[in-house]
Amino acid sequence: MKNIILVGKPNSGKSLLFNQLTGLRQKVANFPGVTVELKSGQFGDYRLVDFPGTYSLKSLSRDEELAIEKLHEAMLSDATSLVVCNLDATRLERSLVFGLQVRDLAHKHNKGVVFSLNMIDEVQRFGHEIDTEKLSRDLGCAVYALSAKSLIGLHEFKLAIQDAAEHPEDFLPTIKADDESSVLQISRSLSKRYGLKADIVLKKQNRIDGFLLNNVLGGVMFFIIMFLLFQSIFTWASPLMDGVEMALGDMAAFVSNSLPDGMVNDFITDALFGGVGSFLVFVPQIMVLTFIIGLLEDSGYLARAALICHKPLSYFGLSGRSFIPYLSGHACAIPAIMAARTIESPRKRLITMMTIPLMSCSARLPVYALLIAVLIPDTQYLGGLLNLQGITFFILYFIGIVTALLVSVLLNKMTESDKDKADMPFILELPTYRLPHWKPLMHRVLTSGKQFIKRAGPVIFWVSVVIWVLGYFPESGELQSSYLAMIGHWIEPIFEPLGLDWRYGVAILVSFLAREVFVGALGTLFGIQGADENIAGLAANIQADGLTLGAGIGLMLFYVVALQCVATVATLKGETGSGKVAWGLFVGYGLLAYCLAWLAATFI
Repeated sequence: MKNIILVGKPNSGKSLLFNQLTGLRQKVANFPGVTVELKSGQFGDYRLVDFPGTYSLKSLSRDEELAIEKLHEAMLSDATSLVVCNLDATRLERSLVFGLQVRDLAHKHNKGVVFSLNMIDEVQRFGHEIDTEKLSRDLGCAVYALSAKSLIGLHEFKLAIQDAAEHPEDFLPTIKADDESSVLQISRSLSKRYGLKADIVLKKQNRIDGFLLNNVLGGVMFFIIMFLLFQSIFTWASPLMDGVEMALGDMAAFVSNSLPDGMVNDFITDALFGGVGSFLVFVPQIMVLTFIIGLLEDSGYLARAALICHKPLSYFGLSGRSFIPYLSGHACAIPAIMAARTIESPRKRLITMMTIPLMSCSARLPVYALLIAVLIPDTQYLGGLLNLQGITFFILYFIGIVTALLVSVLLNKMTESDKDKADMPFILELPTYRLPHWKPLMHRVLTSGKQFIKRAGPVIFWVSVVIWVLGYFPESGELQSSYLAMIGHWIEPIFEPLGLDWRYGVAILVSFLAREVFVGALGTLFGIQGADENIAGLAANIQADGLTLGAGIGLMLFYVVALQCVATVATLKGETGSGKVAWGLFVGYGLLAYCLAWLAATFI
């Protein structure tokens, strides 16, 4: 199958165009560095390949270097039939610098090129028109005006690239720039002739930035937005979580009452509804987190947040670009660690990767939510806009962030050298403010829930089954005399100083596979113990069991700090190229987490 490759600079609407052309719903974001891998999808009889966004064929980061290497490989390949270069119609000069370089590279390798002039709806909103026929003549390549968001010109563009891919010899570039300086001159000249005047585009943006990037008000707004983000994770998801828990409880009761008493009934009730069911209750929180971060990404605010954070983060040996991997780490540490590739400084990149595991990822959400529901009353403030449980959520996330910054200071002092003091300057493009494209955003939210279940569900299922079998036998449900109790009592001395019994110790150990397994394992253990009157209501079972406040807070602090995920360790090893770094962090964060949990259990 022949390939059509799609290239362009970041923030140009390229990923959304790819989604529209293929029907796939890939991640769309308005900040640099979001596309760090090749995406492909079916387009007619061709495979459309979405390349990472780059500003130039001269790389500034490892991420761009990888993208450029792949682009050169694609140009050399006979499988590449056509190159589609996406341009941002609102910022023509910046797009054309890369576009002209791609055109010249395609000219060198005898590849057909088509330009998509994206975001034409925003240009028209300013009352401006771009003469694509004349622009095509000056570029020596076909140019098609369109909007991937409002679908203007999209149908005609699909037909055009289908024809171009079938007859690439008719779309070979007819013009080539002489050198790099002429590329800059041509892009500037064409932008003046056809593009929007910069002051028209920037007028509205600067007015909003004057408020959001203000030295005082910008910082206050940033804090409020982050607070509302974490508050909403608990507050907005709470009705959905209650609904899921109620549905699971009703299903469990119906199934249990429909089956005769015995091992099968116990397995379904304890292992499936007690283990897997306890985990499913927290999926709505993952979806709410994805929705809020998606709003910030698509609106263009994340780039501003990175700019706001650059100065304070630099005090801790980090870059403003560290903010984006840090925020991504609240969804999952694995892509966040990979997103740190966009940080130009090798030392700051390493420090960012080493501290990302301290960001509270979505896998910790079920653990936090369970323990908060057990320990913290649902006290309402400001007419229900805020509640004590949501505030506690924010505090846990805040502790993780503060711990990451303190560790960054330590790592910065340990690794700083005179050479590092001459780091590259911090450069970040601020995209225009845009309303989110709701269809991809909502699809992303639903996908996040599905992927969370798909990734963690099988692990939790098998862990629940193993724990149930070990806890049920040899005496058919007598947990205290089971095989699991023997193992648990053997490791119990490690967890006794934390105010936890062997059941929590077993749940903590198995959660090394994935943090959220803690909830499923504990649900299975409490299910076996006979809490039939409150099936799938794990929080109520733990409350009845008498978990102390100090032990519960210590357990939350343990999960804030501990690097409790084998996949994160593997990713750190792959990205840093060092097993010592990855396992050293696992041990170091584990010991720190244990100490904090002991202090909480002892003094609270």
